[in-house]
Amino acid sequence: MSASTDRVRVQRSALRVGILVAAGSAVVIAAGVGVLVLVLLVAGRPEGGRENEPGEAVGDHIVVDVDRVLPVVLLLGVIGVVLLGLIAWLAARWAVLPLAEALRLQRSFVADASHELRTPLTALTSRIQILQRRHAAGRPLDPTIEALRTDARVLDEVLTDMLLGAEGADSGDAHADIEGCLTSALATLEPLARDAGVTLVSDVESPMVARIPPVTLSRLCVALVDNAVQHSPSGSTVSVVAMRAGRMVEIRVTDAGGGVDPADRDRIFERFARAGESGRRRGFGLGLALVRETAVRYGGSARLESTSAVGSTFVLVLPPG
Repeated sequence: MSASTDRVRVQRSALRVGILVAAGSAVVIAAGVGVLVLVLLVAGRPEGGRENEPGEAVGDHIVVDVDRVLPVVLLLGVIGVVLLGLIAWLAARWAVLPLAEALRLQRSFVADASHELRTPLTALTSRIQILQRRHAAGRPLDPTIEALRTDARVLDEVLTDMLLGAEGADSGDAHADIEGCLTSALATLEPLARDAGVTLVSDVESPMVARIPPVTLSRLCVALVDNAVQHSPSGSTVSVVAMRAGRMVEIRVTDAGGGVDPADRDRIFERFARAGESGRRRGFGLGLALVRETAVRYGGSARLESTSAVGSTFVLVLPPG
């Protein structure tokens, strides 16, 4: 969300608060004056101390006993103060709603960006270690340097995609080649998978296009495959299969981990929900939540299709391009 949009929201909120305070105060004051006038009319008596006889003109002056009216006036004052205080409290709550929403969005973006950049940064660190080993062994460095440049480009694309998403802007081309995005995602995760002793394999049924920006689809694939790698034992395989399913496109990621506890199946896609610390890296319960939120934003979905003691399968469903 841009600064100009935030400014407009704050101005609108201030206008609503001003109207609320003015209208509420007017109602309280009008009601208090009305009740006070009524009390004066009821408690008042004509000047001279006697009631007017039928047909006798009413005098212009009315006498009011202070000891009878004063308690009512004080009570009305207390009630007015309480009501105005309540109006001020409601107005204050209304006034801070845009600020509370801005803080929530800011915290969400910081958490999401930290999570989304964590895997590419870890892969970049692993690639640098490979470069150091190859340099020490006197082996060619060009392939690793080229991979490092690709990792840096991926970081830049991920951050740009997240910034555009936070502003509600279009991420550009909304048609992603699934095979190309899977290849990019697996290349990013290849050093992490190798360090974990996990083999990555993929199979795309046929050339397919999904209605989602390529960098966004790559992010989703990285998140799902990274989750599978973190929960798969050394020597196992993580498979990624893309195929058509009716009018939609499905991407299945299958790991060889210990499965998801039945008690956690309904909450693993919630933010900050963690199904135990069974992965190699500490998780923060954001990866799967971001996958589902992003998929839904582009007309798709994400779900846990199956799970057992020998592995789990997650499915990403997207509309075709």
